[in-house]
Amino acid sequence: MTRIKRGVAANKRRKNVLKRTKGFDNRRSTNFISARQALLKADSYAYRDRRNRKRDFRALWLIRTNAALRENGTTWSKFAGLMKKQNIAINRKMLAELAVQYPEQFDKMVKSLI
Repeated sequence: MTRIKRGVAANKRRKNVLKRTKGFDNRRSTNFISARQALLKADSYAYRDRRNRKRDFRALWLIRTNAALRENGTTWSKFAGLMKKQNIAINRKMLAELAVQYPEQFDKMVKSLI
């Protein structure tokens, strides 16, 4: 029977893990076992935070819009109700961009709704 050498696949797997952990601290970037554990954590954080990013940005847009609305004497909840009543469909991101980038136009829009 011929001899089977299996080192190539294992070395390739280890090399790929260590390549992905480049930039991690201490043994987590050089030691295969530590690197594999670090990658498991890093991947789970990345998965979780891809969803949290959407949540965080939506909260940021609401905060920015509400701050601009309060300068005009109203609040987000009242403004959202008025927009719904008048069938105006503009998303929160665009409202926040208007409030930050073009405050004069945003103020005009708010005054026309109130």
